[in-house]
Amino acid sequence: MSARFFSKLSQNYIELLEDDEYYDTTIEVGEDPYAKIFRAHKNILCYRSPYFRRILASTTQNNNLTHIRLPNILPEIFQIILKYIYGGILLVNRQDTSEIFKVLAVANDLRLQELVDYLQSYLIERRSVWLEQHFELTHRISFQSDNLLKMQQFCTNLMAKTPEKIFDSFDFTSLLEKSLIKLIERDDLQMKEIKVWEHVLKWGLAQNPTLIPDPVTWTDDDFNKMKNTLQHCFPLVRFFCLSSREFVQKVRPYKKLLKHQLYEDLVNSYMDPDNEPTENILLPRNIRINSQIIDLRIISIISRWIDEKIIDNKFAYIRELYLPYEFKLLLRGSRDGFTPEKFHELCDGKPNTVTFIKVRDSDEIIGGYNPLVWDSSNDWCEAEDTFIFSLKNNDIFFKDAIISNIEVTDCALWFSTTSGPCFGDDINIYASHEFTAYDEISYQRKYYYENIRDDGRFSIEDYEVYQFIRN
Repeated sequence: MSARFFSKLSQNYIELLEDDEYYDTTIEVGEDPYAKIFRAHKNILCYRSPYFRRILASTTQNNNLTHIRLPNILPEIFQIILKYIYGGILLVNRQDTSEIFKVLAVANDLRLQELVDYLQSYLIERRSVWLEQHFELTHRISFQSDNLLKMQQFCTNLMAKTPEKIFDSFDFTSLLEKSLIKLIERDDLQMKEIKVWEHVLKWGLAQNPTLIPDPVTWTDDDFNKMKNTLQHCFPLVRFFCLSSREFVQKVRPYKKLLKHQLYEDLVNSYMDPDNEPTENILLPRNIRINSQIIDLRIISIISRWIDEKIIDNKFAYIRELYLPYEFKLLLRGSRDGFTPEKFHELCDGKPNTVTFIKVRDSDEIIGGYNPLVWDSSNDWCEAEDTFIFSLKNNDIFFKDAIISNIEVTDCALWFSTTSGPCFGDDINIYASHEFTAYDEISYQRKYYYENIRDDGRFSIEDYEVYQFIRN
């Protein structure tokens, strides 16, 4: 076992920094008339900062005294940095946020990675309001260095959650390309796809100020300029999510910017609902909800089934989300537990519920719709409008989805103190005791028309029960 006396060591090094003897380096910081000279020690600077190591290795020494000039750093900020270099001390609670941010910028310039990592986390966790209020400065400094990845992520998250608010607060066309790409590649960008396309075009025009905004006036060279500028952005725009009107009015005038095959696939998707695109289609944005299992596409397709609004055009599942219901999460197994007791406590007495079951080690989701209410009566319940289903979360058009209506209405639902949501004798979720975890989970086609999966036992990764409430 070794004893560590860091506090005294730090104190001694601070005393060394403040001592007028033994120094071999002077650092002139700032510009006249506010410049200040600090005394320091080459060995400490070299081992604490890769930046100083590089500077000192290339600096000519005069009588064993090395002089360094740092005109772009404020003396009061450098004094904070120097105290950290010598003593490992940083008293952030006593400093204004603007001062801390300046310390971060200087620490990054001096390659003090430990301090950079700490200050990024501190500012994001403790001073996020200031970062948002001074977003343009935060964003500009963050994207000047690849060492500030946490700050970059903070900026991108903020833009994704409130893009219109952020874009109104500063000139978004000043974004670096890598910043724009990080934003538009996100699934959770809270912006309609047509707005994403319009902002991408606006950004591209800002990078080519000689171009007239109206594409009707563009020459082939003009289109090539824009194409080169936006070549990394085009694959991230979800063109297949645009309505036919948006496509005609906002995309067709720029058809020369798109790859020929992509444009043809887009046109064919509007003209022929059974057309298969040659390229992968990105799913719509804003599709995640407070769920570990499903997204808004699945909510939309279940809502259509409930209202019997099945449509033939498969692209409608991407372009036209059908969301006439508020969907209220009642239970999540991974949060609330996998016991009959918890199921009945949270779900009994609530009408119009949909159960989603994620089958372990697969993309399969099965479940059912109960238009009535769950209870613990240990009896069958008759229902005419109930159905069960199976679908794959990675199936863009749900072409393999199966819906099965009830055939034997007297046995549509089973209620029991030791069961979870049981649909007929088809989807069975049981436990040995109401307080223990489910240990008998299986499927067999019996009282519903269609086979939704192979008969037999399966394991649950998670399950959720939602109440669908008409808006």
